[in-house]
Amino acid sequence: MNELIAIHPYKAGGMWVFDDPAVGLRQEPFVSGADVIIDRLVQGIPDAESGFTLVFSAQPFPGFQAEFEWLREEFSGNWYYCPALKMEGWLCPALLKYFDAAPKKIYAQFRPKASKGRT
Repeated sequence: MNELIAIHPYKAGGMWVFDDPAVGLRQEPFVSGADVIIDRLVQGIPDAESGFTLVFSAQPFPGFQAEFEWLREEFSGNWYYCPALKMEGWLCPALLKYFDAAPKKIYAQFRPKASKGRT
């Protein structure tokens, strides 16, 4: 598995969703607080609703902006807490398409989506 994972969330039908054909996901939604956390962390990204890049890992990496601590499992998903925001959000079982087990911590970077022709 990759150490750094990148997805490209966007808004559809008023919800934050993402597609990842490599793992069989299409318009997978963020719900139960994860959506509100995204709202907060993309405030400085122009036109984030049209798409932004979310890089995440179970290990810290240069440029990470948010740390999420595992709290508990519920409904086959996992609750995480962001101390910097004092908020928690639930990540659905799709998390396990990226990790063998729910990591104790997740580190994330929220940035503008690259322009076409750039990576």
